[in-house]
Amino acid sequence: MKGSNPLDILISNVTAVTMNPQMDVIFGAYIGIEDGKIVSIEKKPPAQAPKTIVDGTGMVAIPGLINCHTHLATSVLRGSLDDLSNTQALQGLLQKEAKMDSRCAKAAALLSIAECLRFGVTSVSDLYYYPNATAEAAAQSGIKANLSLSSYRFIDASEDFDFDTDEQCRELVRVTEKWNGYDSGRIRIDAGIYAEYTSNYKLWEGLVGYAVEQGLGMQLHLAQTREEADSCLDRTGMGPGELLYCHGLFNVPAVAAGCTYLSDDERKLLGKKKVTAVATPLASCKSGLASTPIAQCLKSGMNVALGTGGAIESGNLDMFEAMRWAAMDARRLGEDPSALPSAAALMMATVTGARAQGRAGECGMLQVGMDADLALVDFSAPHLIPCHNVLNGLVWSAKGGDVAMTMVRGRILYRNGQFPTIDLNEVVRELTEYAIPRLFEDAK
Repeated sequence: MKGSNPLDILISNVTAVTMNPQMDVIFGAYIGIEDGKIVSIEKKPPAQAPKTIVDGTGMVAIPGLINCHTHLATSVLRGSLDDLSNTQALQGLLQKEAKMDSRCAKAAALLSIAECLRFGVTSVSDLYYYPNATAEAAAQSGIKANLSLSSYRFIDASEDFDFDTDEQCRELVRVTEKWNGYDSGRIRIDAGIYAEYTSNYKLWEGLVGYAVEQGLGMQLHLAQTREEADSCLDRTGMGPGELLYCHGLFNVPAVAAGCTYLSDDERKLLGKKKVTAVATPLASCKSGLASTPIAQCLKSGMNVALGTGGAIESGNLDMFEAMRWAAMDARRLGEDPSALPSAAALMMATVTGARAQGRAGECGMLQVGMDADLALVDFSAPHLIPCHNVLNGLVWSAKGGDVAMTMVRGRILYRNGQFPTIDLNEVVRELTEYAIPRLFEDAK
């Protein structure tokens, strides 16, 4: 334990699901936190009284969940485009996005972040527009975030392209200079494209060059639909994974949502580059689409993590639901009730999520020396009794609403209905008085 001073925080008498390499579950644990770090996990309390005690009786402590693919600012559109065909929903989305501005985006991002914290999420990867507004929301809230501008280029590749003068690329540079590494790396900026079919090789190569220079990662959507994969093959003779591989897009750490319709050879190529495939089972199923073939991606050597997509796609940002649906989908595909066990689902929401974000050394486990990014799940609810296996209970029975506390770097960001860093009433007022009227003013 660090020094002889009293601990800042002691979480007492808690069941600690460490997610460490041994997958230790420690019953009756005492988790000591000092200067935002976990400094002890013991079976007995420290001799010296801590400054603050959080009673963990009846609680399960887990590493904070990591949502590796979302669109925070779309929460303002939640429920507005449901039960439509994908084409109709896309048309409606584009109409609403044309009216959005940074003020709308910040309010909606804050709402989404509050939802994430409520559900035990301590870090998010966001691929959308208005990255400066989203960064302001993340900075205010205290959550960790990897933020990426969803770049696109609806022009013929023969047209001129200059990274230094292109407006989206200039926006990426501005955001990177302002926010990358903010608060000792709590906020990171990634380069990003929406997808292969909305861009071209000049943009890809320009972004990769900048990402290599600045040490950034890359976020994108990849092979989410059969039509996307077939169209790329018809146009170029290659699938989207192979095409982007050939243009060097995966020469930086990349996080690709979907990867559903990659060929086996494409998955092997991406596995060599340790690309992360992000499964978004809630969003995929709600849209009537197949989800990421998790087992095949793992066998190819790819890292696999979990995300929700945006609230407009999935309905909510509950990573407990994402874990459960990922496991169910893997079992359905394999016709095997033992496929993707609970430990693996939890790994994707914690350990491999941290790896995807380039944060494996700081979070994803409850381990001495790591940041105190964790959530307490209240296991006293009727639907969590009895608990014969904690991991099974977390994946198959628990819900985001069972989270009692969420902490990032030892700072409590959600506890028992309260958000110390977010004025939720003000966020709702900003949404109802400004953002929603602006986006829906012409709605009949």
